[in-house]
Amino acid sequence: MTVDEGARTVAPGRAAQELELRRDEFRLAVQLGLVRTVPVGEGGRRQVERCELDRLAAAPDFPAGLRERVRAVGTGEAAALLEITPERFTRLARTGHVSPVRFSVNRYRAVVWSYLAEEVAEFGLGRPALLTGRLPLDLRERLAAHEDLRPRNWRARRLGVLLRGTGDPWARAAAIASLLDPVQIAEVVDDPYERAHLDRLRPPAPPGMPVRAGAHEIAERLTRADDPDEILWHRISLALALDEARAERPAPYPGERTPDRSRTRVPAAAGARPIPFNAPAAAVPGIPPVPSVPPSVPVPVVAPRVGAHGAVVRPVGNPARVAAHPGRPAGQPGRADRPPGRSVRTRFLDRFRRGKATGEVRPGGGKRSAAWP
Repeated sequence: MTVDEGARTVAPGRAAQELELRRDEFRLAVQLGLVRTVPVGEGGRRQVERCELDRLAAAPDFPAGLRERVRAVGTGEAAALLEITPERFTRLARTGHVSPVRFSVNRYRAVVWSYLAEEVAEFGLGRPALLTGRLPLDLRERLAAHEDLRPRNWRARRLGVLLRGTGDPWARAAAIASLLDPVQIAEVVDDPYERAHLDRLRPPAPPGMPVRAGAHEIAERLTRADDPDEILWHRISLALALDEARAERPAPYPGERTPDRSRTRVPAAAGARPIPFNAPAAAVPGIPPVPSVPPSVPVPVVAPRVGAHGAVVRPVGNPARVAAHPGRPAGQPGRADRPPGRSVRTRFLDRFRRGKATGEVRPGGGKRSAAWP
């Protein structure tokens, strides 16, 4: 048993046991807001308070009532609850009459949607005309256009859960941004520091995300908005959420210790005059002046020297910088005082031509030793 803060909060695993729920049912209860959690510790791990467990256990229909509210069914079981065929239920779900609560990707890379049994039963009681007979003309036209609102409705449900789970305006903006691709986010959020802050606050992936590469790619596409009007809606929502977050505090810049630190400039002291941007370093308080070159030091001018066969040899180094260096002791020769050397390529060509002219050969027939280092 994992107990924190003097038995006031318990870990999710222990809470699921006390509520007589499976792990997936407990996660669904938390997502639906049926079980309230609180952050604990520096890492912000979500745990359940003991008073919350006592409140749920005191309900007259516990535990059957709580388990029924989090019961998720597939297409076949949902169709059996409504006494219709699975094909007809799929058409009703595609047109948005029933919203899925979660999904999974099977080994054939097909998306399997799950629905709350309670919501399916409520739909059957509220719209009995859609359970029998021919579907209305507008629904048939939408189905003929291959409309499928199941991913969009699932994203809307998940966004509502994320927004209800936090009161931080930047975290709420990050929840909205998690439904957009990086290109859309960059077009709405111009500041790279704000984009980095939103990325740090991005909510974790929904539980049950597949690990295999192909299935994970399919699930990743389902978590992003793909319809043009849905993308536009989330872009507008993100812009409004950013305005609210900026009004409370700016996004932290790199190196700031706390996220609440302002990026505004520190006001100058009273009576202080502004320093021009092109002022010398000596005019800025706290910055030592840069040593200048004494005017009495002569700067030698080295003319280009013509080497063998008309090759121009450039002097090595910058004589002006070396001769004018204020930190060199007097009398010590610098690089400018030394005779300029010849380039490596020129010396090699001279030795090569001199060897051919004199007929000099390498000992051993001009071959290198066979022993490699």
